[in-house]
Amino acid sequence: MTDCSFCNGVEPSSVLIEGTLCYFMDTGDPILVGGGMILPYAHRETAFDLTKEEWDETQTLLAQAKKLLDDKYAPDGYSVGWNCGPAAGQSHAHSHLHIIPRHSDEPFAGQGIRHHIKQPENKRRG
Repeated sequence: MTDCSFCNGVEPSSVLIEGTLCYFMDTGDPILVGGGMILPYAHRETAFDLTKEEWDETQTLLAQAKKLLDDKYAPDGYSVGWNCGPAAGQSHAHSHLHIIPRHSDEPFAGQGIRHHIKQPENKRRG
């Protein structure tokens, strides 16, 4: 895919762990410090498009990423998840699993990945 920013290459210094089929990268987000993503090298639009081998390697990289982040940031927990499709908040059409270290002193500590979407005002009207 020529128009995919992840297929066109990411900053090599942001790649922290490399597998055969997938890799873990630091997003460089100044607010979600230590936050990263696991992505397949091959273009897969969503998590539903991953091969069994990519799923297996994603699980392996998730454990490796957790150890790396535990050692470096000592978080109190993690938010881990995929957004699949624009309605779910996916802004890049290349599958990527978010791994976000969470700390008990954050202003939004205790608010997980479902917090905002499970509010009553988000209920469909039809």
